[in-house]
Amino acid sequence: MHERSSVGELAERLRQEMDRYPLGGKLPSSRSLVERFRVSPVTVSRALAQLSAEGLVVTRPGAGAFRARPRTTAARDGDTSWQEVALSADGAADLVPRTVDASGVTVCLAAPPPGVLEFNGGYLHPSLQPERAMAAALARAGRRPGAWGRPPLEGLPELREWFARGIGGGVTAAEVLVAAGGQTALATALRALAPPGAPVLVESPTYPGMLALARAAGLRPVPVPVDPDGVRPRLLADAFRASGARVFVCQPLFQNPTGAVLAPDRRAEVLRIAREAGAFVVEDDFVRRLVHTDAGPLPRPLAADDVDGVVVHVGSLTKATSPSLRVGALAARGPVLERLRAIQVVDTFFVPRPLQEAALELVGSPAWPRHLRALSAELTARRTAMTTGLRQRLPELALPHVPSGGYHLWLRLPDGTDEAALTAAALRAGVALTPGRPYFSAEPPAPHVRLSFAAVSGTADISEGLRRLRTACDEIL
Repeated sequence: MHERSSVGELAERLRQEMDRYPLGGKLPSSRSLVERFRVSPVTVSRALAQLSAEGLVVTRPGAGAFRARPRTTAARDGDTSWQEVALSADGAADLVPRTVDASGVTVCLAAPPPGVLEFNGGYLHPSLQPERAMAAALARAGRRPGAWGRPPLEGLPELREWFARGIGGGVTAAEVLVAAGGQTALATALRALAPPGAPVLVESPTYPGMLALARAAGLRPVPVPVDPDGVRPRLLADAFRASGARVFVCQPLFQNPTGAVLAPDRRAEVLRIAREAGAFVVEDDFVRRLVHTDAGPLPRPLAADDVDGVVVHVGSLTKATSPSLRVGALAARGPVLERLRAIQVVDTFFVPRPLQEAALELVGSPAWPRHLRALSAELTARRTAMTTGLRQRLPELALPHVPSGGYHLWLRLPDGTDEAALTAAALRAGVALTPGRPYFSAEPPAPHVRLSFAAVSGTADISEGLRRLRTACDEIL
């Protein structure tokens, strides 16, 4: 049984037995709980910690765990209605909105109800994560001299060098800042490059989390359509002229959600168009390490071909490891680097040193290349299982592009399909989907859904999820 489910089950059993002990009475020892429930000492420790957080037990070092006494002070009913005025007064004049729509992000972050298959997940299933390698790296990192001290504000030099080598093209460690994951890096870049109220060009469709970041910063996303070869240069040039934007955010490699890769003949064109517009290109290189076995050689990051400081590069370890290993990088040339650094320092001070040390231990270990090879093979098998199953069971869902990297597929629904109704029907059938609407900054051209094949336990779950999706489609379509 997985450790996390064992902790929850043990905590529930202890809750049910709590009335056996008097208030302030001692619970059985950890050793007796290990023997009785046949679980590990770590499981017992975590279950007791969970009950302690709930106020049901009190743990005393060297003495054991005791049933907690209830609080004697009754909570006073408050009146929070005043906040409605405080949070909204004069809101129409705000350049930066005080309300943020995070629904497009939370749909990919929230865990589905028990029994529901997660076709909407944005991270690797635990079976795909290098958990043993990460645990070993974290243990080694904690023993490094100075591991719990204050790191350099820009990040550990060795980690900056590792990210710089991954970008290539002459990018140096001095041009890299270690960031607390890709989302934080994108937020820093948007704040550094555009003032509130300014337009920012975005791919259409694009990652909802980036749209939410832009709107939270008071920016106006302006869509530029993509096709299977990435953003369309002529439309990008038109958008720069029409909007006056000075920033374009893109994902040139395995774009989210379409899976498109920016074509070789468009790469230099995009950089030229941005340079002529006096604009920056924010390159979100989020899944470079989630390549499939049939991908062939990958194109270099745009930053590797940029000598004029047009590109602000964002990379991250998170997608290839764990949602909790939030270590990424910002890379830039020229005066903009100091602005990025200043904003990052003000917002976060620095990325915790133990996390940086653990990242260094992980990527420097023999387990790292083994993990990437195994992950590539497994993602390929899952993608093949999902595409084959879709064509056999759900031919009415169009799959215009099969990516050779990443963790998801982008499906066009039949014209007139109600995305919300299909998503709700799928949830009733036991599978969670991601509707397409949040990926568009303006009116979408057609209904879509995104299906992830990385957040479930394996190909058997993919097959079962498609069977459930067939049931939902029969109800709605």
